[in-house]
Amino acid sequence: MAEQAMRLHPDIAELRAKYELASEAPTAKVVAGLTFLSGLYLAISPWVVGFGNRFPTLTGNNLITGIAVAVLALGFASAYGRTHGIAWVAPLIGVWTIIAPWVVSGRVATASTIWSNVVVGALILLLGLGMMFPMMKRPR
Repeated sequence: MAEQAMRLHPDIAELRAKYELASEAPTAKVVAGLTFLSGLYLAISPWVVGFGNRFPTLTGNNLITGIAVAVLALGFASAYGRTHGIAWVAPLIGVWTIIAPWVVSGRVATASTIWSNVVVGALILLLGLGMMFPMMKRPR
C-alpha cells in the first residue's frame, strides 16, 4: 500500500516524466543506439577479429559482456525512467572490456585482441557515461 502511494507521489511521477522526456531526445536515442551496436560488436568480436576458437576465455567474456551491454542499451532506449538507476553498469563493463585481454585466464593479449577490446571498451565507457548524465544538460 505504501509502495503504491510512493509510486503515485507527484515528485516521483514528475521525476519519472523528466527522465522519460530526456530519453526521447535525439542525442539520447543516438547514444542508446550506438551503445546497443557496441554491445553487439563486442559479443561477435571474437569471430570478427578471428580469435573465437583460439581464446575461449576471452571469447566467453566478450560474448557475455557484449550481450549485457546490448540488453542494457535496449532497456535505456525503451524505459530509461525505470532503468536509469543501473546506467553506471555500462561504463564499468567498458573498463572491464579494456583490461580483459590482460586479466582473463590464458595468454590472450595479442595485438588483435588488445586493439578490438580497447577500442570497443573505450567506446562503451564513453557512451555509458553519456547514458548516465542525460539530466545534466541545463534547459535552454
